[in-house]
This record gives sequence, C-alpha cells and structure tokens, in this order.
Amino acid sequence: MICANMSNEGQPRGSAEAFQDAIPGNHCWGCGPLNEHGLRIKSYWDGDETVCRWTPLPWHAAGPEHILNGGIIATVLDCHCVCTAIANHYREEGRPMTSDPLIWCVTAALDVSYLSPTPIDRELLLRARLVERKGKKSIVECSLLSGGEERARARLVAIRVPPEWRDPSGSPDAYV
Repeated sequence: MICANMSNEGQPRGSAEAFQDAIPGNHCWGCGPLNEHGLRIKSYWDGDETVCRWTPLPWHAAGPEHILNGGIIATVLDCHCVCTAIANHYREEGRPMTSDPLIWCVTAALDVSYLSPTPIDRELLLRARLVERKGKKSIVECSLLSGGEERARARLVAIRVPPEWRDPSGSPDAYV
C-alpha cells in the first residue's frame, strides 16, 4: 500500500527523529510507523511548538472527493497532540524519547472545531503547543492549516498512564 509521508521530508531543520518513530511498538493507525495501513504522520519539535506535515491521499475523501474526511482530520489532530504531550514529558525530564522507562499518554478528551472545508489535494501543516500541564494531565492546542488557512482547531487532554498499560496481556480497564 502506498502511504503518504513515509519519509521525513518537510521536517524542520535540525530536528531529531520523529516522535512517533521513537515510540517502541507503535502500531497506531494514525501515527504508528509499524502500521502499514495507517496514516503514519510524523511530528517534530520546532522551538516550543511541534509541527507535522502530512499529505492526504484520494481515499481519505469525505463525501465530496475534493474534501478531506472529518474523521481523518480528527485522527491527525489527535495523534499529533498526544505525541506532543508524550514528547513534552520527555523534554521536561531532560531525556531522549528512546530512553527507558517508556512514557505513554492517552487521549482523555478531544474537542475539534472544523472551521472550513479542508481540500484533499495539498499538504497539511499541523502546529501544536502545550498550554497546561498539571501532574499526569497535559492540555495541548493545535491548528490544522491547508493552503495557509486554518481549517480546523483542536484542544486535547492527554493523561500519562503507566507503561504497563501497553502490555497486551493486561487489560487497559485496570488503569482507568
């Protein structure tokens, strides 16, 4: 399957490995490099913000073929924001994302405002920033731009969970 953005083209100058590539066992449909059928977005630091450039493909269309599906928009916003929260925890602890112990966050809430239709035929730019962090909770805000125009905006609440949450032999319900 052809997948958009499998390379690191468009990453900001001087940036390190994409956040998503530094997360071991990342099979997420939106951002996991190990999911061959996924969107495989890539996020990087750009000062105090994070950026992601991603180009939709024709099968990501809404009803009208020239408009990007709203669920795809929500997914890229969700993945970029939650990975921003994870990367921020590593940054605050002064260690690389490839270091142990693993830091993992999950989405507790996602509020998306769709501001105008997003054309499917061009690259998207996502810019996110941490606006609040208290204990295990991080709040990240993100703008999705296409053609230089803000098309959608999100506010995500991420919660840091123990690394054991990712263990396939356990139940995620045990950590709720």
